[in-house]
Order: sequence, then C-alpha cells, then structure tokens
Amino acid sequence: MPAQSVYFTGPREVEVRETAVPDPGPDELKVAATVSAISSGTELLLYRGEMNPEITADETLETLSGSFSYPFPYGYAVVGTVTAVGADVDPAWHGETVLAFHPHASEFVVGVDEVSVVPADVPPAVAAFLPNVETAVNLILDGEPRIGERAIVFGQGVVGLLTTALLAETPLSSLVTVDRYEQRRQLSTAFGADRSLEPTETDPVAAVHKQLGPPDRPGSPSGRTEREQLPRRADLTYELSGNPAALDAAVDATGYGGRVVVGSWYGTKTAELSLDGRYHRSRIRLISSQVSTIAPERRGRWTVARRLATAWRRLEDVETGRLVTHRVPVANAPEAYELLDERPDETVQVMLTY
Repeated sequence: MPAQSVYFTGPREVEVRETAVPDPGPDELKVAATVSAISSGTELLLYRGEMNPEITADETLETLSGSFSYPFPYGYAVVGTVTAVGADVDPAWHGETVLAFHPHASEFVVGVDEVSVVPADVPPAVAAFLPNVETAVNLILDGEPRIGERAIVFGQGVVGLLTTALLAETPLSSLVTVDRYEQRRQLSTAFGADRSLEPTETDPVAAVHKQLGPPDRPGSPSGRTEREQLPRRADLTYELSGNPAALDAAVDATGYGGRVVVGSWYGTKTAELSLDGRYHRSRIRLISSQVSTIAPERRGRWTVARRLATAWRRLEDVETGRLVTHRVPVANAPEAYELLDERPDETVQVMLTY
C-alpha cells in the first residue's frame, strides 16, 4: 500500500502524494506514522516561498539532505511504530515507538541510527515536540543565562514558548516576552514569563524597559551617572519571532555588554539594523544559534547525543499539550498550512495525524 507524503510544490501550494515505500535495507526500519508536528517557523517560510531554493535543507540529516527547489518533502518530527526491520537490525525493534527527523509521511523507511526510541510513558503527540525542545535547549546553551540577569524573548511561537519554559527554570531576575497574539502571551505567562507584552507600534522597546523591574528604591546612593539612570535594558535577549524588524528591537532592548541570540530563520527576507553609536559603544554581541550544529566552544564537552538526552529530560517538565491547538488528518495537510498562514492568532502547534 502506498504512503501519503506531504510535498511543497510551489508558493502556498501543498500536495499529498502517494509514494511507494520500499522494504527496509539491512540497517533500516519501516515506520508507520502516528502523528507529526508542523514547524510554524521553517515550514511557513517554505510554504510561502520565502526560503532560498539553493541551500540544503539540513546537511546533518540523511532524510533532509535535498534542497528547497520545488517540489520537495519536508518535516522533522514524525512519531510512529516500527512495522518491519532490516536483516542486520535486532528484531526487538519491531513494535517500538520511535521519533524520526523525517518529512511528513504516513509510512517511510529510515536508518536505525536516525531514530530515537520514545519512552513508554511518553505519548506520541508529546514526543513530536522533541525536535523543538532540542532547539530550545540549544538556544539556552548559546545564550548562557546567568543568575540575576534580565532576559527578553521576542516571539512566542512554539520554539519561543519552549525557550521561555526553560529560561523560567534558570535564576534570572526578570523574564519578559513579546508577541503579537493574545493566546501566545497567555501561554507565555503560564510557562513562566514574569510578563508578556504586545509590541506597540510607537515604541515597543520603551514598553519592554518599563516592565524590566521597578525603579531604584528611595534612598539609593546619589551621584549616579547618566548611564546608570537610563532605562534598564536586558542582559540577554532572544529574537525568535521570525520577523526581521524584531531583530532591531531586540538589539535596542539589550544593554551594555549584553547578548542577542538570533534563533529566527528569515529566509529570503532581510533584516535592516540601526547599528548606531549606542550599539557599538554598548559592545552588544549578536550570537547565531541553529540546532543543526553545536557551538564550537562547547564541542569538547557537548555532543548531539548529550543535547538530545537533555531535551528528552526537559520534555517531561513542559506541558506541551497546552500548545496543541489543531489536529489535522494528513490527507488535509494543505488546510493545515493554510490555517497556520492565515490564522496565526488561533494557532500554536498544528499536528498532522495518520
């Protein structure tokens, strides 16, 4: 029986195609999907035609080694059951529930080294969040939050919310988030943000400054310098909104010697930055964070396996069920992407079911 596979065929065009599923090779598994999670960040860029077609989808994954030239399949969070194993694979794999970094498909063949066994007490719909939790773990590692720091997270989509949940476990003095949509702001405070703000059209940075904490107490030592009397900016800022304009706001919201972690993919959209005198004099650091690699300064101690194991443990602490707003049968996948594209105020995590 052929599989149902999701293909991006053009800007705002998605098809569900019937594809043949071969028998597994010696070191492979055949998996029947149960559920898969749509990435509202990367996959919406692909859906809208806003990704450079020449770049490789993911050089670190065999299943995503192609380019973004139409037509192509994509996805990286499929959970299913092993239905057949290759000649050199332990038969005990048969019947295991696994997570695969594989495009959306009802059935597929994948290398045994390219899946993670889902613990028996973790439901498939929860396990499908693992790749995004791993991304959030990577963002925390790259941001290095420290005790007493003030942090701001721009963007409360799935990755932003998961990052907020992990940051809430660290000893920050203040955690503020910014997002356009009320549903996501409510989730943000439920996940541990001290405050979640709607960006204002006039001056969103001023609103962030106002929320970073109370002014100095009466009786504070006099003679403070002009710099010390300025609004207190963040020590650590994350830009996870996917909106290039938010990067400028993130830089402006960051204080002297602060760090801005850029986790968004903007695709073909460009970010215009006002790198004025305050930016240079403030010695702000822009940090690129992407889950396909581990930062060079950590590679002597951190491996992908260690990071993934950390993500599994952190997954147990997050109420991911609150993030799922829609479940859509894979046959109706075009409707799922249309929903994410046109009604972002109603959607957080959309799942495809099989």
